[in-house]
Amino acid sequence: REPGHFSFLTEKALPTILRQKDRSPTQPVRIWSAGCSSGEEPYTLAMVLSEFAAEQRGFRFSILASDISTRILETARTAIYPEERTEDIAMHFKKKYLLRSRDRSRGLIRICPGLRANVCFRRINFMDNDFGLSEKMDIIFCRNVVIYFDKPTQQELMQKFHHQLRPGGFLFLGHSETLNGIDVDFKVAGSTVYQKT
Repeated sequence: REPGHFSFLTEKALPTILRQKDRSPTQPVRIWSAGCSSGEEPYTLAMVLSEFAAEQRGFRFSILASDISTRILETARTAIYPEERTEDIAMHFKKKYLLRSRDRSRGLIRICPGLRANVCFRRINFMDNDFGLSEKMDIIFCRNVVIYFDKPTQQELMQKFHHQLRPGGFLFLGHSETLNGIDVDFKVAGSTVYQKT
């Protein structure tokens, strides 16, 4: 969903982060897929970042994927999906990162082991005072989640995300979500993309 976000990620957000003066060249870019559901978003991020790494010598990344539901996280960890869910994935990505079931009649694919190794899944409740994350993030994807919260809860959550991001880090929201009316130090960086100031 929202493929423009992945273009913005590789063309604008990552180059901006890698130019930061206080970054070590060996420091991995940390990305959090918050509210990852059954895992499609973090695995897509892993594909996009793996392609970026192939072009950027020394580029390293880590992806944290979280949800409140332990059941849905188990589904995400197995990384097995109906083949029709992959229709929008580019063919060269499919050949490189997806494995088809030996029994073709089942119509299932699985994310390849190398890609799965780049994603760490963890249960996180947005309502907790502390997410329990020791590392600051460079990028947070939290798309199509905050629309389900009332304004005071959105305000509180955005403040937590702001705190969890490194200075200059990016927050990606869903296409129908906005920070209008939310008092947090983010500036608009793109369509439903915000940067910590």
